[in-house]
Amino acid sequence: MSEGKYNIKAVSALTGIQPGTLRAWERRYEILEPVRNQAGHRLYTEEQIRKLKWLSKKVQQGMTISQAATLLGQQKDVLNAFPDQLLNQRDALSEKLLQALLQFNEAKAQEIMNQAFAFFTTDFVSLHILGDLLFKLEEMWERGTVSAAQKHFSSSAVKTKINMVMQSFRPNRMLPKVVAVCGPGEPHDFDLLRFAFISRQLGHEVVCIGQEVEEDDLVSVIETVNPQFLFFSCAMNENKKLSLKLAKKFEKAFPDLKVRIGGAAMTDHFSGEESR
Repeated sequence: MSEGKYNIKAVSALTGIQPGTLRAWERRYEILEPVRNQAGHRLYTEEQIRKLKWLSKKVQQGMTISQAATLLGQQKDVLNAFPDQLLNQRDALSEKLLQALLQFNEAKAQEIMNQAFAFFTTDFVSLHILGDLLFKLEEMWERGTVSAAQKHFSSSAVKTKINMVMQSFRPNRMLPKVVAVCGPGEPHDFDLLRFAFISRQLGHEVVCIGQEVEEDDLVSVIETVNPQFLFFSCAMNENKKLSLKLAKKFEKAFPDLKVRIGGAAMTDHFSGEESR
């Protein structure tokens, strides 16, 4: 085995894994055994860093750390292996869920969603199975392959499940409060839902308003909630100018409010930056 030369701070910087998470992985799953220097500090090798990068990637792809650690221990050439069986499982669950929803079988759909949460991580199911299904339903409706009733029923069931997951995240009162709303003319709130999910997962208290909110109503929400951030979601390029104009208006009306715009039509930024 090669000599350890990276301390835990360096490993965290190289892999993106927080030191506390590294220690927990080592303790719970016996993934690595870093050597210790004379002061008792952990030192990691190049090979161990490669393993940690692989584990981190698999967790981002939807594996739990327990599944990734087990796979790491089972396969000799696991660092070059791609878990096709997991992708197949994801695709199969997604298709079963879609068919159950299109047949208005809510009980079956709930059973399939529970199976997905038991197999994959919470954020992966919410964002990359349920979230992607919302986009797919929208595309199918635009092509005329599902009815409006099928779309509304299915989307409502999926959004309800995602919202239930978000409600399980405990807010950190020390973090800024956020109001999130769709920009003018936006046909759906998928990007907004993703933003709200990730923000709540990070500990922010997020008041998610949704679509077609009148300007006066949004003013009332801000005055009531008193957030530190206002986030507009804009997915359609044709709505970009209107969203920027509205965001700039709220920046002037509420000088202490930090306004951001994000979504498929743009990267997150201050609304005023584009005009400079």
